[in-house]
Amino acid sequence: MSEQTTDGDSLTDEATAHTGHLLGAGDIRRIAADAGISPTKKFGQNFVIDPGTVRRIVREAGVTADTHVLEVGPGLGSLTLALLETGAAVTAVEIDPALAARLPRTIAEFMPEATDRLTVVTADAMSLSPETLPEFAADNVSRRNQNHSATNTSTGSDADDTDDKPSSNIEENEQTQRETSPADRNADTEKSLSDQPNATDGNPFTLVSNLPYNVATPILLTLLEQFDNLDHFLVMVQKEVADRLAAKPSSKIYGTPSVKLAWYGRAERVGLVGRNVFWPAPNVDSALVSFKRYDENEQNKLASKASREKVFQLIDAAFSQRRKTLHAALKKLVPAEAFAKAGIDPTRRGETLTIHEFVALAAAAI
Repeated sequence: MSEQTTDGDSLTDEATAHTGHLLGAGDIRRIAADAGISPTKKFGQNFVIDPGTVRRIVREAGVTADTHVLEVGPGLGSLTLALLETGAAVTAVEIDPALAARLPRTIAEFMPEATDRLTVVTADAMSLSPETLPEFAADNVSRRNQNHSATNTSTGSDADDTDDKPSSNIEENEQTQRETSPADRNADTEKSLSDQPNATDGNPFTLVSNLPYNVATPILLTLLEQFDNLDHFLVMVQKEVADRLAAKPSSKIYGTPSVKLAWYGRAERVGLVGRNVFWPAPNVDSALVSFKRYDENEQNKLASKASREKVFQLIDAAFSQRRKTLHAALKKLVPAEAFAKAGIDPTRRGETLTIHEFVALAAAAI
C-alpha cells in the first residue's frame, strides 16, 4: 500500500462522493455539549472531526457489508458511522459509560437505518475474550437479530495518562505488557451477549479503531492472543507507536511490540494523519497501521517449534537489557550450547533478531 498524508482540508472533496451524514466538527461539539461530555485525559480521548479521514480508514481496512467489525474506543461515533455506512455489522466497545450510552442515540439520529447493525458494549478492552464477547468466538453460530444494545461491566480502566502520550510512556507500556497477561486481568462481565447480530460460524473478523494512544500496543496484543479469528486490523495510533509496531530488525525503534506482533502476522504503516482532524488537537502526529495475520500453516510452523509463552519470555528478557549481548541478557534462560544449535551468534543483540530467530533460539533452549 502506498502511504499518504491525511489532513482535514485534503479530504473534503472525497467526502462529497459518498451518501450519508457523517460527523463534522460542529456535530461533534454539539453532541458533546448536549450529552455533557468533555474529552478526558483518563481515557486518552481525541475525537475525529473530519468525515474524509474516517472514510479513508474504512477504505484502507477493506470493510464491506459482509464484514463483522470490532471497534474499540468509538468515542462520539465518527468512525462508527463510517463503518456502518458500508453495511457492515459493528460491535463497539467503549470504556466510558457516558459515551457508550450516547452512541446508539447518535447512530439513530444520523443513520437510523443502521441501528440494527450496531451493538455497544461498555467494557475495558483489556478484559475482552471469547467468553466476554461470544459473538466473536470462532465457534459462534450465525445469527442476525433485532438491534441489541448490550452493556458489560468490567473493573479497571484502559489507562490513566495524558492526551498527548509522550514517548516516555511508550517504554512504560512495553514494561506493563511484559508484566501482565489477559489471564491476570479481571473481566467482571455480568450481562450475556448471546444474541449479538451477524456473527458467523468460524469466520474471521476485523478490528478497525482509533485507539487510545497510551494503551494501543497492549490492546492489540491482548486481542490477537485472545481471538485466533482476528485476522486483520486497521488502527490509528500515535505515529511513534505505529513506527514501533511496523519496525524491522536492527532499527533503533525495533522492540518488544515489533517482535511480538510479528509472532501473529505482518504489520505495515500505511498512512499519516494530520493533527487538525481531531478535537481536541493532540500535540503528536498520528498514523495508520495495517496488520494481516499469518495463515494457519505459517502460524503452525512457528508454534510447532516453540510455545508463544517461551518465545515471548526470551523477547522480554532480550529487550529489557537491549544494550547487552544475547549471551549476557539471556544467560538465565538459554544454555550456552543452545546458541550454536540455533545458529545464532551469542554476541548479537536482541534488536537484531527476527521473530523466526527468537523461535529457533527458544526451541534450542528447551
